[in-house]
Amino acid sequence: MLDGRQRKNIKPGILVEIVLKKDQQSGELTEGVVKKILTNSTIHPHGIKVMLEDGQVGRVKNILEEE
Repeated sequence: MLDGRQRKNIKPGILVEIVLKKDQQSGELTEGVVKKILTNSTIHPHGIKVMLEDGQVGRVKNILEEE
């Protein structure tokens, strides 16, 4: 499984699980397809921030499938 903390592993169009800001306490994950990458740095300790195609924004926890 690829690491969601490394920007190079994440591309628009891949299926991921993210944690939304409101779910950071519970750790509940939201599944979706990456629309765009919002984090500019190559690595982020809490996960790369992305926007899903439905407009939700969160940090990548798991990469479910590559393109």
